[in-house]
Amino acid sequence: MITKRGQLPLYIIIALVILAIVIAIFIFSGYNPLATPSTLTPVFTAYSSCIETQTRLGIDLAESQGGRITVGPYNPGSNYAPFSSQLNFLGLTIPYWYYIAGNGLTREQLPVKSTLEHELADYIASGVQQCDFSILSGQGFNATFGKPKVTVQIQDLNVVVDVAAAVVGTHADQTERKDNHHVEVASKLGRFLTVALGIYAKEKSEAFLENYSVDVLKLYAPVDGVDLSCSPKVWKTNDVVSDLKSALSANIAAIKFQGDYYSLSNPVDKYFVVKYPIDSGMNAQMQYLADWPSKFEIAGGDGALLITKPIGTQPGLGVMGFCYAPYHFVYDMSFPVMIQLFDDQELFQFPVAVVISKNMPREGIPSTMVEDTTSDDVCSVATQPISVHVYDTNLKPLQADVSYTCFEQECALGSTTGGVLEGQAPACLNGYINAKADGFATKKQLFSSNKEQSVDIILDKLYTVNLSVVALGKPVLGNSIISFTNGETSFSSFLPDSPSMTLPEGQYNITVYVYGNSSVVVPASTKTQCSQVPSGGIFGMLGSTQEQCYDITIPATTIDHALIGGGNGFAYLLPAQLSTGNLTLDVPLFAPPTSLDQLQNNFASFDSSTVDVELAP
Repeated sequence: MITKRGQLPLYIIIALVILAIVIAIFIFSGYNPLATPSTLTPVFTAYSSCIETQTRLGIDLAESQGGRITVGPYNPGSNYAPFSSQLNFLGLTIPYWYYIAGNGLTREQLPVKSTLEHELADYIASGVQQCDFSILSGQGFNATFGKPKVTVQIQDLNVVVDVAAAVVGTHADQTERKDNHHVEVASKLGRFLTVALGIYAKEKSEAFLENYSVDVLKLYAPVDGVDLSCSPKVWKTNDVVSDLKSALSANIAAIKFQGDYYSLSNPVDKYFVVKYPIDSGMNAQMQYLADWPSKFEIAGGDGALLITKPIGTQPGLGVMGFCYAPYHFVYDMSFPVMIQLFDDQELFQFPVAVVISKNMPREGIPSTMVEDTTSDDVCSVATQPISVHVYDTNLKPLQADVSYTCFEQECALGSTTGGVLEGQAPACLNGYINAKADGFATKKQLFSSNKEQSVDIILDKLYTVNLSVVALGKPVLGNSIISFTNGETSFSSFLPDSPSMTLPEGQYNITVYVYGNSSVVVPASTKTQCSQVPSGGIFGMLGSTQEQCYDITIPATTIDHALIGGGNGFAYLLPAQLSTGNLTLDVPLFAPPTSLDQLQNNFASFDSSTVDVELAP
């Protein structure tokens, strides 16, 4: 019997050879029987190109808006905290990652990668449906596009997009359908987000922006110090704030990030470097602009002026032999900083709030801590209906911003319409309604929202008056410090630099200091100071003490600016008087002092001197 076992391998070999020849023909000819016919490729290429374009637009939007496509609701700030929930930057509204809400509580708005992927997917799905494919019709193609379902994966260096949509293309007698579309876009969105969250965590836990800002405060503004002078030193509050803003803008812009911090040899370069590594080819910068919403409040001053008060000129202090003017001003500052990461192609940015309270940076918050944004939030429990009516002194309704202060939290209630605000406030005993209108003095009025429902507030108009100081009808040539005090409110001016003042009607205590040139020379002196110190040896161990004396040498001091006039007065200023626009203060002058005793006599005369207020036409 003849077997056919040997023929089977031969058939298989022949089949494999034929298959190899066919595959080779397909490869070298470029033909793929599974691929879309070449005549319909433009339809699917155009759709993929549309997906890529919308993806890039979404990436740019997310990077410029702090890792968000949708910025969320807008929450306004208040007089206490000028921040809203978003920073307006070059027309973009960018959510703060960290800020102080209008009620004074801290808020975080950090982006989440998974949420951003969903937002970007929705953005692409919406954008793809708006793409213009009319060019295909001009090329003889007919195409229909189904509703897309988009999924996005954000990687460090790529954004991967998969779109499920039925795309049907027709050309002549050919028709083809494609349901799944895969696009990868080169982008560092994922890496930027990771580095940005790391920088934020470092700022949150170490408060390095606050520490830099405190250094700027102490270098560029009067905070604590002593001036060896018998006349006060005066700073204009507006000038101090303006200088601070300029200094903060320049210094914050100089801060850099570097991993190898200790390799820097220049102390100045090292000071401005935050030890935090960023990727090679990635740059970082920060900026603060003076016109951004900020809060700068200075306690210890006198309204528009910061004034030192000399010690050593008062009666009975002549034994000191010199004068000095100590000062201590307390600053509360809050302002935004924009942190930007960028390379040659992309830029990622997000804002944070920098908070300085009573000259001190805020305490670092551990990055693992989750802040409770609802506890102790009085403003969030606004349950009491209230009606606020705001008028001027002629009972004319006013457009005013109204807030309510309860438990040291100030809650913005809104603005009046036709002089009336109907709203809701938190239930509070002995809180305060605050009303503020342009051209009028701010009014704070006691109001218990848990008992009362309606309140009328009358605001006094502000008048700008020009001030002049005379003595016996002749203008005083020296420098004058003028203060008008009405209860807890004080208005100050410094002549000749600030010759005008804005005042409402009211009863005022008026104080005028006039300073001029002086030639008082306090000679050098030596004083002996004694104190009890522990005795030596075993007696000291038993609590025995002995007197030890040492000499204190006070160098010679020249007082070149001293009190030469002024006094105190009282006046009730009526609107008719203020509307004239001019006030003249008549004060007595004293003899220019030539010795410390005469200077003390001038201060004694000042206490008994009277200021007369005259209306000038």
